[in-house]
Amino acid sequence: MVRVQADDEAAFGALMERWELPVKSVIARLVFNASEAEELAQETFVRVWQQREKFRAGAEFRPWVFSIAVNLARNRLRWWRRRPIVSLEEWALLRPGFGGQGPLVAAESPSADAERAERGAAVRAAIAALPAELREAIVLFEYEDMSHAEIGAAVGATPKAVETRIYRAREKLRATLKRWI
Repeated sequence: MVRVQADDEAAFGALMERWELPVKSVIARLVFNASEAEELAQETFVRVWQQREKFRAGAEFRPWVFSIAVNLARNRLRWWRRRPIVSLEEWALLRPGFGGQGPLVAAESPSADAERAERGAAVRAAIAALPAELREAIVLFEYEDMSHAEIGAAVGATPKAVETRIYRAREKLRATLKRWI
């Protein structure tokens, strides 16, 4: 990031290459729309370039870039609530690889494959049903393996508030997914 702050476009390209998939993945899990995730990830990196002088030397890059991504996702969700022109089916569609599906593994039987797919869909639906602040916390914690402090920096909350949000999200998910537990 120090090289990016010195207007090194090659370093910015390497930074984008390294962080493109994690940023897209987080955004996709928050907005549940792969094409919007692509667009918002591009906008995230535009903002990184535009705001490169604001990055504090010695600070961690991951919470900083994810805070930009989460804020853009929040803004898009707010915009959609005010202008709901996308059908719920379109909004809920996820591209393979996004939304926690992960790599496909050969199952013992077709029924096991079907059950795995059904369980994955139930988990995605349960996460989508969470309030935005709980969804952000659980996605960053479980899928991105961020600490409470890093998540707090990314979403603008204290580590204790993040811990509470993760606890509440898990409780809601446990209640919603009790069939699968």
